Amino acid sequence: MGSIYRRKYKDKKTGKMKESTVWWISYYRNGVKMRESSESDKISVAKETLKKREGAIADGVPISPRMTKVKFKELATDVVNDYKMNDRASMEETDRRFRLHILPRFGERRASAISTADLVKFVTERKDEKASNAEINRELAAIKRAFSLAVKSGKVLSRPHIPMLKENNVRKGFFERAEFELLRCLLPPALQPLMTFAYITGWRIKSEVLGLEWRQVDFKAGTVRLDPGTTKNDEARVFPFTAELRAVLEAQKQEAEALQKKGRICPYVFHRNGRRIRDFRGSWELACSRAGVPDRIPHDFRRSAVRNLVRAGVPERVAMQMTGHKTRSVFERYNIVSEGDLQTAARLLDVFSGICEATGTVTGTVRPIRRKSKTVSP
Repeated sequence: MGSIYRRKYKDKKTGKMKESTVWWISYYRNGVKMRESSESDKISVAKETLKKREGAIADGVPISPRMTKVKFKELATDVVNDYKMNDRASMEETDRRFRLHILPRFGERRASAISTADLVKFVTERKDEKASNAEINRELAAIKRAFSLAVKSGKVLSRPHIPMLKENNVRKGFFERAEFELLRCLLPPALQPLMTFAYITGWRIKSEVLGLEWRQVDFKAGTVRLDPGTTKNDEARVFPFTAELRAVLEAQKQEAEALQKKGRICPYVFHRNGRRIRDFRGSWELACSRAGVPDRIPHDFRRSAVRNLVRAGVPERVAMQMTGHKTRSVFERYNIVSEGDLQTAARLLDVFSGICEATGTVTGTVRPIRRKSKTVSP
């Protein structure tokens, strides 16, 4: 059984024994007596702390007096190390969030002392700094991950409730074919095949397309593939050639062979004069401005590819495998209905109502039905 007590000490001035105002707790773990400070002068806090320790021991949770002394910055370091060990693509971004926004507020604080109220205050301060709900949620997710790892490793006993904010995650941007072709013409020649590939496949440009190598392209089989562990969900992916995709890759192959004859070998499918493309933000923003779509982003090609596949009649499950969407909820956010889809629906409603008749495909043309007027006999 555990107990609570106040430590006694000898006063250096008077030489008399005195009692500390802080309550301590003692308990047994594996037959060894453990002692730790409750860090409070309230007996109720000491009793609650002792109850938690005894409950954790009964549940087989590894605990130690150091639990109350671990600072949050140690938990943050564990998260970054975990991301490094598992080669997470978001490691650098997570490290930035800890360094700029989380550690200045919680770094030197004891992890066990951080409460839900502290996190609510953190959210309020970040909103005052004009941070978006999405950005705040990514920071809260990093904090949640820190506490989860700490609980598993026995550095803290439990984690506080971490409230998440509501996000407006509807994906609005996509390119119609005419818009894409206009934008492509305004981009530098080295970027045009890259953007065509991204528009067709919907693959992530930064992490999946820019690093694409010739060993991943099979002209004989007519496929291009991503290796396991190189995608966001770590799963392999295959995209079969379309006529346009084959033309783009064959043109790039001819350019690579021309470079090889000059003594320059480039393993990358898309490049600038034999060098891997690292950044194209300036060219992109200038082309979008000239095309009259200044707010578009490269990720809009991913949304466009999903919508194009669905419009073409590709089953959703197959389309998800081709673009690399693992959950249907994300897939549905990308499958945006355009005004053209709504107009087609209106024409089909006319056909159903008998006002018009179909003259082509389901999405084709309709024509009004001419009804003969009935003559009424006197």
